Amino acid sequence: MAEAEDQDWQRLDKWLWCARVAKSRAICARIVETGGVRVNRQPTDKPHYKLRPGDVLTFALGSAERGVVRVWRVLALGDRRGPATEARTLFEDISGDRSA
Repeated sequence: MAEAEDQDWQRLDKWLWCARVAKSRAICARIVETGGVRVNRQPTDKPHYKLRPGDVLTFALGSAERGVVRVWRVLALGDRRGPATEARTLFEDISGDRSA
């Protein structure tokens, strides 16, 4: 029997969409497919990667010239794409200040 999604894991592209990283799930999938995301320090190009609470994501937001590298710890899986306040409860930003 197939493992049921949203029990203890969620597709990476769906979680990024719920966390409001991009406007559509297709854009989130494209970000992953182009190698723009690392999970637990390992690069992945699979939008269907099984993301679990506790995983650490590393990715760049913005353009290549002005992009900001973010490091997020997944705190929860997304039930839906809600408002920004709800999306912020899905992760903890552990990027730190890298400008110094």
